[in-house]
Amino acid sequence: MQVLVIYYSRSGNTKKLAEEIANGVKEVPEVNCLLKSAADVTKDDLLSSGGIIAGSPVYFGGMAAELKQVFDKFVGLRKQMGDKIGAAFATSGDQSGGKETTMMSIIQALLIYGMIIVGDPLDATGHYGISCTGKPDEKTIVNARKLGKRVALLVTKLMKTSL
Repeated sequence: MQVLVIYYSRSGNTKKLAEEIANGVKEVPEVNCLLKSAADVTKDDLLSSGGIIAGSPVYFGGMAAELKQVFDKFVGLRKQMGDKIGAAFATSGDQSGGKETTMMSIIQALLIYGMIIVGDPLDATGHYGISCTGKPDEKTIVNARKLGKRVALLVTKLMKTSL
């Protein structure tokens, strides 16, 4: 079983958050974590993953074009992506910089792919996903790992029930 963590990052903050989410995925022994920048994602990466966690910095209240390009490029895979687990994360340069709208734009793409969407766990923030302003702080790092672990655990449960 595999979870793919996809990100686009210009400043490095989104990449750092993606790495921490990946650390959470890795806490689940039977799940492999594949961490890739949006530019490096392949068709096989999407098809071989039971879960996808996608993240972006805020660009005009939505995901960066580089991440959206992944969803646009592989839209023909929609029927094969249905019922996989999906989640989102975002970073911004300002406290009210549009993190939630960015996560919602990612969630919309995942829904169009037919995926089952989860937010971060209730013992994290219990909302749309993980986000932060600037570089992830310690609280964000802890919550990012919780999101990664949650998705990995749900992938294992889903795979076991569908066998």
